[in-house]
Amino acid sequence: MSTDDKEQKPCMQAEPQAEHRWLDKLVGSWTYEAEAMMEPGKPLEKCAGSEIVRSLGGLWILAEGKGEMPGGGDATMIMTLGYDPQKKRYVGTWVGSMMTHLWVYDGGLDAGGKVLTLDSEGPDMSGAGKMAKFRDVIEFKNDDLRTLTSHILGPDGTWLEVMTATYRRSA
Repeated sequence: MSTDDKEQKPCMQAEPQAEHRWLDKLVGSWTYEAEAMMEPGKPLEKCAGSEIVRSLGGLWILAEGKGEMPGGGDATMIMTLGYDPQKKRYVGTWVGSMMTHLWVYDGGLDAGGKVLTLDSEGPDMSGAGKMAKFRDVIEFKNDDLRTLTSHILGPDGTWLEVMTATYRRSA
């Protein structure tokens, strides 16, 4: 066995790296308030809820949110996030009880370690069955306050903010 073989751990024995430990900042109980654009030119709609985030082996986080939908109705959302050392990228998924699309995340952390930008693709929301590029940005203001801002890539190549949620640690 070569020295390189000894240093490489099989993927079934992965140990958390600094990038995985960054995700631990998300672990805990949170409440959120959000504003979302349901239609261009219309007033933002507000909603609120809670989220429980737990670690899975120090390599992944599982976030389960429950709350109101903008405009009414209840929703449950589940997000997974981890770090793929081979890709050197954060990866994950998002699903919600209000839609059938599985959102797949791929992203990176800024140099300051406060902003995680996650790119995805999903329904363009027009009802025309087209897909669009999306970007979710998680930013830590401090250990107990973070925001999640969602954007859609417009036809002109600019990112349009469609939702902002402010999360406050509750436990």
